[in-house]
Amino acid sequence: MTIEYNTLEVEIDLQAIRNNYRILCEKGSNVYGVIKADAYGHGLVEVSRALEAEGATTFAVGTIGEGITLRKSGCDKRIISLLGPLNETDCTNAAMFEIIPFIGEFEQLEMLAGIAGKHDGKIKICLKFETGMSRLGFSTDELDKLIGWLKENPAIEPVLASSHLATSDDPAYENYMDGQFARFSHILKTLSESGYDVEASLANSAGILVHDKLHFTAQRGGIALYGANPLKDTKWSSLGDGLKPAMQVSTRIAAVRELKKGQAISYGCTYVAERDMTVAIVCAGYADGYSRHLSNTGEVCINGRRAPILGRVCMQLCIVDVTDIPDVRFGGKAYLLGGEGEGTISPDDLAGWWGTITYEAFCLLGMNPRVFKK
Repeated sequence: MTIEYNTLEVEIDLQAIRNNYRILCEKGSNVYGVIKADAYGHGLVEVSRALEAEGATTFAVGTIGEGITLRKSGCDKRIISLLGPLNETDCTNAAMFEIIPFIGEFEQLEMLAGIAGKHDGKIKICLKFETGMSRLGFSTDELDKLIGWLKENPAIEPVLASSHLATSDDPAYENYMDGQFARFSHILKTLSESGYDVEASLANSAGILVHDKLHFTAQRGGIALYGANPLKDTKWSSLGDGLKPAMQVSTRIAAVRELKKGQAISYGCTYVAERDMTVAIVCAGYADGYSRHLSNTGEVCINGRRAPILGRVCMQLCIVDVTDIPDVRFGGKAYLLGGEGEGTISPDDLAGWWGTITYEAFCLLGMNPRVFKK
């Protein structure tokens, strides 16, 4: 007997993900499928197989551990790890399972060199460069030292180079992005002159859709794969037309209650009824990854209509106003994301009420049980 601990059901439409990948491939070329963090909560293995059916040949995972999971699932395509190795075990596993790690620290290079003698053949790596995120990667000031190290350690073979854009989705920061482009171009030129002609990746989803000059020889398709438009509410928004949200999240109604005018509801009495109302008690709360920040702010979709959240979101429950929605009953469905009719909730709707971005909403809600629509 299977015991269910969650009331939420997360439905992943793999055809939508395939559609979104095709759109990215029409704009770019050699598009990596970014499936880190369990494919942004959409399912690492299932999404990789859907993308492979569309012709994807490179998958970008987060950790070496994710790469091992993907390799053991039967994936024989190229796998790169965006975080790279954090210890010697990661280095050994990267070599053993043919996972190409992102390398942006000399400590990582030294760890790899330490296991190189135990490994048949060269260890392939992706060089990660810092060009404006101020996060991970070798700086341009370290470039000469890096090239010298690589010359002295031929068992470590750079086959890729990458950097990460900070502002590709914001028209107000095009000049900043241009600076990153110039620095990365200089890095690639220096590497080439030193004998390292590598596959180069700078563009993310927004970069693929709007900035052709950033494409280089490969691009990384991330959030757009899952149907969120990274250019929404900018002058470039239409370039994301056609992307289809792949995640839909629903739960059940635990009760339908009458709320009298002047009656408070949920913790802290933060909502007091301004009229006689009908409310539904919905099985979703912060234990399910449905944020408390949605209190008195978010909405759910019931019977094709929007139902506003009243009062505080609880650990496993929230309360919504269904006064003007007919035929709301115990056991009925409430959609936290997606749904039907005019009340459909988009990823951007949910993220906006939540006070966050679609990435976080996907990752958190995707921790619940999933079903896959092929």
